Amino acid sequence: MPELPEVEVVRRGVERHLVGSRIDSVEVFDQRALKRHRGSANDFAVRLAGVTVQAAVRRGKFMWCPLDSGDALVIHLGMSGQIRVADSVTTKHERVRLTLDGRPSVSFHDQRLFGSLALDALQPTNDGLPAGWGSTGLLIPSQVAHIARDVLDPAVDDSALIRRFRSRTVAVKTAILNQELVSGVGNIYADEALWRARIHYATPADRVSPAKYRELLSALRDVMSVALDHGGTSFDSLYVNVNGESGYFDVSLDAYGQTGKPCARCATAIVREPWQNRSSHFCPRCQRRLR
Repeated sequence: MPELPEVEVVRRGVERHLVGSRIDSVEVFDQRALKRHRGSANDFAVRLAGVTVQAAVRRGKFMWCPLDSGDALVIHLGMSGQIRVADSVTTKHERVRLTLDGRPSVSFHDQRLFGSLALDALQPTNDGLPAGWGSTGLLIPSQVAHIARDVLDPAVDDSALIRRFRSRTVAVKTAILNQELVSGVGNIYADEALWRARIHYATPADRVSPAKYRELLSALRDVMSVALDHGGTSFDSLYVNVNGESGYFDVSLDAYGQTGKPCARCATAIVREPWQNRSSHFCPRCQRRLR
């Protein structure tokens, strides 16, 4: 599944190609791509036709485009969703196409149909601060309001976030993957940041010290910033940016997917363990579990 850096790369592409454009018409090829839209495919198309896109905003893995109609176009990529500058010919997994005034069309592609587009009402943020990355606006879609801020958000409060983490008895990895505590962290970047901070993924969240959490937050910011510079992380053809280019941060991973390879710090073999229908990768020497 795309993680925060991948979604931010797509957001930047949406900002370049869509913001400021008027949507002339909308074609819905598969209404399953509108499963989070509270209305019919026709309602979606009619309400979008003629509106102008004002911004491209992201909080965690969610994106939205405020519209001059007062609504927001909410974009959730799911596991395989893509926003692509459209070719003239409809392709197999193209689900929705937006025809723009004076610019190339933009399409939503989704092979596995876990992603979606939706029109949603905007509401004030609960803390009175800008809603997300890409805008100073104080309004957020109702479908996104429950999602916490991410570690790259200038408005995130590290001290408050650490207090929330330390109030939990679950594994620290479970805590940092909880999108209602901190958004945008997925399995890949969780393993990478935990490795950098030398924290075992199964250590109870309330046993991690505030100082270690600050190391972990710094590691998350570092690893995501590097991934953004490289265009995100891509292990197959499903994640691409709006120009169809894959990310390549996977070439510099230290923990995730490195099973059996020597730890870059101590040369101990990286271990992979099954965990909550996923996998966790760690160094058994550098990342000792606290119980």
